Amino acid sequence: MSKTILITGATDGIGLEAAKLLAREGHTMLVHGRNAAKLDAARATIGGKTHGYLADLSHTGDVIKLADDIIRDHARIDVLINNAGVLKAPETTTEDGFDLRFMVNTIAPYILTKRLLPLLVNDSRIINLSSAAQAPVEIAALKGGIKMEDMDAYSQSKLAITIWSQYLATTLPDGPSSISVNPGSLLATNMVKEGFGIAGNDIAIGANILRRAAVDPEFANVSGRYFDNDAGSFGQPHPDATDPAKVSAVMQAIEAITSQLLTT
Repeated sequence: MSKTILITGATDGIGLEAAKLLAREGHTMLVHGRNAAKLDAARATIGGKTHGYLADLSHTGDVIKLADDIIRDHARIDVLINNAGVLKAPETTTEDGFDLRFMVNTIAPYILTKRLLPLLVNDSRIINLSSAAQAPVEIAALKGGIKMEDMDAYSQSKLAITIWSQYLATTLPDGPSSISVNPGSLLATNMVKEGFGIAGNDIAIGANILRRAAVDPEFANVSGRYFDNDAGSFGQPHPDATDPAKVSAVMQAIEAITSQLLTT
């Protein structure tokens, strides 16, 4: 059965390869990018029934417009894959004063997901890109105003999205499901090349697990779980993700930031 699948950050890397796999199976693909030329090229490469959406996820206004455009164009989303992510950039503080990694990797997908919930039915799936690199979240850093080293910011942002993915599952007992996925360590993405200066492992490793998470029955009743593709199985994320006090602190900060961004 054909599904409507939204993938953010789908103009290159894992997102693009996953979109190509899913399009070949006949699914309607909604692909997001922040560069118009790359988005057009991605749509042409993906083929099939593919719609492109342009947005810079570091800008709250773009995130809101992205959601509104999708709501305007579609009545239902079967799968939302929050894949877009960033590790390094020339400027790492957003116009709103937040660390770019927290904004793009954690906050923007949270805002987008919440705004798209009316289109996500009970058996829809929300798939959030986590990472093997997860580090305890410094709440002050999450709230902005602190300059961070690239890997510290990235690792903390990935634990933060893992935490909100699990938390969202508890608030949606009847669905849609919400899971986090480590697609595989050191894959051959631009991020890995920039961050570590290595070619990386076969990108198909990450694309294939996103395809499975999107459509395979094994991911149908696993809301709140974390899939570690390095191990090839569901497992435990960083211990902070199961610490009620730390989860509460992170979620309070995310909700406060979201409220701030949506009212300014």
